[in-house]
Amino acid sequence: MRLLIAAPFLLLLVLFALSNTGSVQLRFWPTDLSLQAPLSLAILGGMAVAFLIGGLLVWASELAQRRRARRAEHAVRRLEAELQALKARLAEPALPAPPV
Repeated sequence: MRLLIAAPFLLLLVLFALSNTGSVQLRFWPTDLSLQAPLSLAILGGMAVAFLIGGLLVWASELAQRRRARRAEHAVRRLEAELQALKARLAEPALPAPPV
């Protein structure tokens, strides 16, 4: 199933890379560094960097949700243990009342 989805996507990436072979000069501001690279590599590299930054942002935003879920699971376990203890106390035979 994954191959059915990935194969056309990879084919499009290869066709894009083969179609855009023109050379571009990439400059890194504020330095005087520059790099000569194929257009397709420059675009795909930028897309990869954006994808990784987006993934890191989503991962960081989910940290708080995971922490909340762990706390909720801990509270559920504690409440279930308390419920079992209360059920056990109710199941004990009641002591007879002292004579008056």
